[in-house]
Amino acid sequence: MGKATGFLELDRQDRTYSDAKERLKHYKEFVVPMPEDKLKAQASRCMNCGIPYCHNGCPVNNIIPDWNHLVYEGDWQNALEVLHSTNNFPEFTGRICPAPCEASCTLNIDDSPVTIKSIECAIVDRGWQEGWIQPQIPACKTGKSIAVVGSGPAGMACAQQLARAGHSVTLFEKNDRMGGLLRYGIPDFKMEKDLISRRLMQMQAEGVVLRESTEVGVHVSMESLRENFDAVVMSGGAEEARQLNIPGAEMAGVRLAMEFLTQQNKRNAGDEETRAAPRGSIVATGKHVIVIGGGDTGSDCVGTSNRQGAASVTQIEIMPKPPVREDKAMVWPDWPLKLRTSSSHEEGCERDWAINAKRVLGENGQVTGLECIRLDWQNGRMEEVPGSEFVLKADLIFLAMGFIGPRKAGMVDQSEVELDGRGNVAANVSDYKTSQEGVFACGDMRRGQSLVVWAIREGRQCARSVDEHLMGASELPR
Repeated sequence: MGKATGFLELDRQDRTYSDAKERLKHYKEFVVPMPEDKLKAQASRCMNCGIPYCHNGCPVNNIIPDWNHLVYEGDWQNALEVLHSTNNFPEFTGRICPAPCEASCTLNIDDSPVTIKSIECAIVDRGWQEGWIQPQIPACKTGKSIAVVGSGPAGMACAQQLARAGHSVTLFEKNDRMGGLLRYGIPDFKMEKDLISRRLMQMQAEGVVLRESTEVGVHVSMESLRENFDAVVMSGGAEEARQLNIPGAEMAGVRLAMEFLTQQNKRNAGDEETRAAPRGSIVATGKHVIVIGGGDTGSDCVGTSNRQGAASVTQIEIMPKPPVREDKAMVWPDWPLKLRTSSSHEEGCERDWAINAKRVLGENGQVTGLECIRLDWQNGRMEEVPGSEFVLKADLIFLAMGFIGPRKAGMVDQSEVELDGRGNVAANVSDYKTSQEGVFACGDMRRGQSLVVWAIREGRQCARSVDEHLMGASELPR
């Protein structure tokens, strides 16, 4: 694939960012795409390595060497067809996926993997620009109807695949706009929301009926869905956030990360933020912000706080600081644990590791600080370091400590499906069937908090299982 000696002749190059001072003035995307000649050159580095570990590293099993080779040859339209054969929404993954495929690339052994993610994004962006991406309307209808509940990437992928198989699909979303966490959990500066709207228009043309502002379990019962549809897919995500159970955490300045991120995305869209602000509006302007949690959601809070003009931003993490570079012999081609610095971190942020929050300090119900203590990690166990207590100044504290599973009230309780040991909806990956006849589950609601690319994979595979259940066989890919 590519050029036989490309990886020997060319160094890795990737997309760049616009200047931090400039991008902090807006909420638009700021990645600077590579020109076509450089993209073709980077695609030529794909080395025909015999065993393409990138296939296995990618949860949707993208056929990466094939579309790299087609880009190298300048055959962008066929590259798009190969890309879409495994991934319904490469413009999403090309922006917000952490690219486990690149971690698995053979060239990552010496830290110079092929720029797979950038090439993927360029292929699909060009497809939209050239008008190559059109609705795929089925030749005939099956007469079967399916309700897909939850319009995140799993629900969107499942609904689109089922519609293309000829089924009548209704996609339910409790929020006033479709997209799930893609719409309200991912900041606009990482992925602008017209990308979601464009795909939804394609899905509508393919026959998917969109039902926004309709919460199953509240506005519509699960019983009515089971009575009126031939199958129901639960793809509502893992929205139950992990809480901070320490003294003072009940104060008004301690807020969930998703409250904060959702409100800003609603402002950007010109929408009312009332439903996203049951405890009032959150604004970081001029405030000292602490983000508890070192993952992507915490990083998104950092970038949003800086754009709102926070006085300072500090991000703390309970785990120890990862190594700057992984041990390749031990880890590759698996996803490595190593220090990752996001574009939001580069815009301005203090970071600290092995920190445990002990108590929120405040006056008259308002947060003034966070009392912390340092941790010593030995053999996977943590111990507090005596005498290491310290206080961080704070006006706002954002909780970005992950999610513990789907919300139970409403749809999950009404469905009466069995749950697994972690509180997720129990279903395996061979057929995605729950304990209730005709009810399926996929995405974060089934597997727990995960990546957008895993959600797309599960949505596609679940769609095939539903199709087989209704029709006896399926031509949909897994």
